[in-house]
Amino acid sequence: MAQNASFQQQKFIIPNKYGYKLVGILHESGTKEIVLLCHGGRASKENFIMTNLAAALENAGISSFRFDFTGNGESEGSFEIGGFWREADDIHAVAQHFQEANRTVIAIVGHSKGINYRVTEESLTDRLNIIMLEECLHIDKKCRYDRFFTVHGSADIQIPVVAAHELAKILPNHKLHIIEGADHVYTDHQAELASVVLNFIKETLKLDKLNASP
Repeated sequence: MAQNASFQQQKFIIPNKYGYKLVGILHESGTKEIVLLCHGGRASKENFIMTNLAAALENAGISSFRFDFTGNGESEGSFEIGGFWREADDIHAVAQHFQEANRTVIAIVGHSKGINYRVTEESLTDRLNIIMLEECLHIDKKCRYDRFFTVHGSADIQIPVVAAHELAKILPNHKLHIIEGADHVYTDHQAELASVVLNFIKETLKLDKLNASP
């Protein structure tokens, strides 16, 4: 995709509460709204899903920030499979950074594969003990980020599409989009993925503006 000439890309370093430096790339358009692009396990901000989404947002005139979680890519620290609490802390640190700069934050969490990391007994136990559907029941229905959008591939063999349908039954204010024939990383469906995500973001921003109107 061609890049919007009005955009500027700049590397940012944001510390998390553990003192590790998180490295990311800001695609700045000057808008108040900013989309956080959060890569999945065993990936980085340079994963093709993240860069493709950043390019699609650029073309739509929307700012974004793609960053490396702790121990991934250029960020400091050690990554452990199952360390979901640290990933949540990283997202909070990055979101807080931009909120303090008076930016409206939208977060997109992706998935990928291809890099090997160490698995500790502690992280493995945490992962095995997490039941996602039960965790979703604890989400505050008055949560500020009260719109959820899940995109799932019908041909995903790593996380079967039935999981997305079960998730949709529990999450409040949730919208589910199934991409027919797509695998776990949307190998042959990047354009459709970018399109549906971008449309949801535009709808969200439009609703936010309507709700903010007197």
